[in-house]
Amino acid sequence: MDTTQEHSEALDLPFNVFAKACPSRITLEHLTGRWGALTLGALYEGSLRFNELRRRVDGVSEKMLSQTLHALERDGLVHREAQPTNPPRVDYELTPLGREVAKRLIGLIHFVEGHMADVLDARRRYDETRGAL
Repeated sequence: MDTTQEHSEALDLPFNVFAKACPSRITLEHLTGRWGALTLGALYEGSLRFNELRRRVDGVSEKMLSQTLHALERDGLVHREAQPTNPPRVDYELTPLGREVAKRLIGLIHFVEGHMADVLDARRRYDETRGAL
C-alpha cells in the first residue's frame, strides 16, 4: 500500500485526491488554480459584483473569471444572486462551505506574502548557482 492510500485510509475519507478518477481532484484544481484561489480570497472580504471582483482580481480576463465563478458555483463554494433590476445586477458571495475553504486559503496567502523575502532570496541563490531559466 502506498503512503497516499495509507493517509486517506488513516483519515477514513471516502475520497482520495491522489487517485486519478476521484472527483475531489477536480474540485482541488478549482480551488488551487490561480483564478480560483484569488477569487475565493477576494470574496472572503464580502459580496462583490462581477466587475468589482474582476477589478479586485487584477489580471483575470472576463472569460476566465466567468468560467472560474461557474466552476466554484457548481462546486457549492460560491452563490450567485441575480437582482431583477434594470440594468441587471449580479452579486457573488461565498457559501458557508466556500467561506471555510477561503479561510484556509487566506491563511496560505498570508503565509506566502509574509515569506516572499525568503522565496526571493532562494530564487536569487538558485539563479546564481544554476543560471536563470
